[in-house]
Amino acid sequence: MLLRQIRPIRPIRAVLTGTILTLALAGLSPANPAHAAEIIIINGYSETVRESTGNPVVCPHNQVLVGRAHSGDENGSTTYYCGMILIDGQVATVSGPSWSEPQRESNSFFTAQGNQVLVGRAHSGDENGPTRYATASMSAGGRAIELTSYRWSPGQRESNSYSKAGDYEVMVGRSHSGDENGQTHYQYARIAG
Repeated sequence: MLLRQIRPIRPIRAVLTGTILTLALAGLSPANPAHAAEIIIINGYSETVRESTGNPVVCPHNQVLVGRAHSGDENGSTTYYCGMILIDGQVATVSGPSWSEPQRESNSFFTAQGNQVLVGRAHSGDENGPTRYATASMSAGGRAIELTSYRWSPGQRESNSYSKAGDYEVMVGRSHSGDENGQTHYQYARIAG
């Protein structure tokens, strides 16, 4: 009988971020292990609504907005995508929502303050109706989670729009101009590790 020595295989860990599944070899240490945290964003709750009714959409407990899609005019369908953040295996705590003052949708521009994220939105009527945003702060292990690398998405026609955060990102802002044929932009920020 021929015996071969088998080298142990390094375990593989699956990291789910947004809709991308990345496989990383366990045991590889980052360049600066004292400051690097493992960040995982798991797709969570999603809801499709007719926004013009004015009913707010808010992510469930300990989830934040990571994307949004809209089809048609003010009576069309809008889908909100939420995600749960894990830092070093611990679910990030998300504070209760704080709502912004309403602004006219056809000329709206909103960004969350400081290290806050979007957790909800409410809109009523057509492009002349009011829009409000719900923001929250995040923490893990008793420390506030910081955001970095803020960026705006390219503009897209609201009536056929879809935008989702990139790796390690959350939604922190949105702007819109005009009616359903106008341009919508989303602002995202990266979770600092």
